[in-house]
Amino acid sequence: MVGAAFCHICGLGRHSSKAPQPSSWLRYLAPIGVLEFSRVKDWFGLPTASLCAFLIGGAFLIVALCMGFMTVHDFSDFEAIQLWRIQWLMSACAAFLAGILLKSRKSSN
Repeated sequence: MVGAAFCHICGLGRHSSKAPQPSSWLRYLAPIGVLEFSRVKDWFGLPTASLCAFLIGGAFLIVALCMGFMTVHDFSDFEAIQLWRIQWLMSACAAFLAGILLKSRKSSN
């Protein structure tokens, strides 16, 4: 009824300022909802295949940058690390190129 102090279905007070909190462990995952794939896809404005290639390319770039933090004992180690860095950078470029090629013409506005 209009103006009733309690809900006729669940019995909770209708005018209480304290809403019931969810008792589930899922409430701790609520901030991660920002990283939901569809939201990220809409934010970048890319189709799924291009977005996956872009994210993989970004991960390869991060790995290539982290290769610089490896310790070098002599010159041969330095050369090996630089070769690994070049390989990761080439993989990132290939992933970015794949993302460009997979982008459909309809999605470019």
